[in-house]
Amino acid sequence: MTFLKSICRSILILTGCFLFSTALYAQNWDINLLRKINPENAGPGFWMGMSNSAYVAGVGVPAGMFVTGVISKDKKTKINSYEMVGSIAFAAVITQGLKVTINRPRPYEKYDDVYPAGSIDNGKSFPSGHTTIAFATATTLALEYKKWYITVPAYAWAAGVGYSRMYLGQHYPTDVIGGAIVGTGGAFLSHWLTKKIFK
Repeated sequence: MTFLKSICRSILILTGCFLFSTALYAQNWDINLLRKINPENAGPGFWMGMSNSAYVAGVGVPAGMFVTGVISKDKKTKINSYEMVGSIAFAAVITQGLKVTINRPRPYEKYDDVYPAGSIDNGKSFPSGHTTIAFATATTLALEYKKWYITVPAYAWAAGVGYSRMYLGQHYPTDVIGGAIVGTGGAFLSHWLTKKIFK
C-alpha cells in the first residue's frame, strides 16, 4: 500500500511540475533556460551521441545482463535483466500516455530561435522519452547494484542524456525533469513487481 502511495505521489509531482511550468509561462523561464543551453550551431557530435545512447543502452544493458546471467548461470542477474526491461516498458508506456494527453508541441515548433539538431522528431514534447529511458536504466542499476561506482556514473550518464535533449533543441527543461521523474517511477514500479513475482 505504501508503494502505491509513493507512485501516486510521483504522478502528482509530475503533474504539478507541468502545471508549475504552465503557470509560470508569463515569465518564460522554461524557454529562456532552453535558449541559454541550445546553440544555433548545434550539430552532430558529442551531445548527439549522448542523446542516441539512451536507446542503445535501453536495449543493450538488459540484453547484456541477460546474456551474462545465462552464461554464468546467475539467476539473480537474469532477474535483474527482467526488472530493467519492465522499468523501461512501464516508463515508455507512461511517457507515451502523457505525450498524447498533454499534447505539448516541441520548442522548435513554437519558437523560431530554437535550433533543432539532427532529425526532427514529430512526437510531442512532454515528457522527454530519451530522458525517461535513461533514468529508468540508471535507477534500476542503482536499485540492484548499490555501489557508488555504478550508481554515480549511471546517473551522470542519465543527466547527460537529459542535457543533450535541451542542447539539441528537442525539449524544454520541464520535459527533461518530467522524463527523469517518469523513468525513476517506472524503475521503482518494476522493482516492486519483480520482488513480488520472483521471491
